[in-house]
Amino acid sequence: MDNVVVIIQARLSSTRLPGKVLKSVLGKPLLWYLIDRVKQAKEIKNVVIATTTNEVDAPIVEFARLNGIDLFRGSETDVLGRYYEAALQHKADIIVRVTSDCPLIDPEIIDSTIRLYKSSGAQYAANTVPPETSKYPDGTDVEVFGIEALKRAHEECKDPFDREHVTFYFWKRNNGFRLTQLKYDKDYSKYRFTIDYPEDFEVIKFVFEELKRRGSFGHMEEIIEILDANPDIKGRNSKYYFGIGWKK
Repeated sequence: MDNVVVIIQARLSSTRLPGKVLKSVLGKPLLWYLIDRVKQAKEIKNVVIATTTNEVDAPIVEFARLNGIDLFRGSETDVLGRYYEAALQHKADIIVRVTSDCPLIDPEIIDSTIRLYKSSGAQYAANTVPPETSKYPDGTDVEVFGIEALKRAHEECKDPFDREHVTFYFWKRNNGFRLTQLKYDKDYSKYRFTIDYPEDFEVIKFVFEELKRRGSFGHMEEIIEILDANPDIKGRNSKYYFGIGWKK
């Protein structure tokens, strides 16, 4: 059976909201919530945090140690190389890319994207990429690709900007990869529960607190329902929606 490994890129030196991945909600860091939700996916075998060798990221290393999460440390700027080396170290056949700014990730979307990748014959599958045709909220981002495709991208991609953004070489450039996108019947593309700015944190904190009050896990549809029921919360980060095109 394929070894499906979720690799979560995480660092603390974000320029827009430093330390965001370890910001605390209800006594736990956002990275804990992200990993707890990822682990609910049925199609995966392992979860790896891929952080940097920068000393500023030592708290992420300690978090991984305390929580028994596999860890890889690599380049801060060559994130494509970091993914490839992490995938090799953990003998991944299929890589699921999740970023640490998506603490409300839905494991059902992870499973659906993996199944689409396996059934379609594509080399790359995603739900929010390309963003022009995505109906999913920003913050539910899942990308899936095989080790051979990752190896090719790692060996061929020379642009530092593309290497920093990992998968641009797959989908944003015309490089001949077979691509497919997970579709959704409702358009939720203008919802935002990623975390890049202080206002994003306010939204995410409210959602987690509401989910705890309800005693609920909170799949995507319920999160949408919570935001719709609280328009003042929903509107706090709406200015960061950039419309059609690459949103982040």
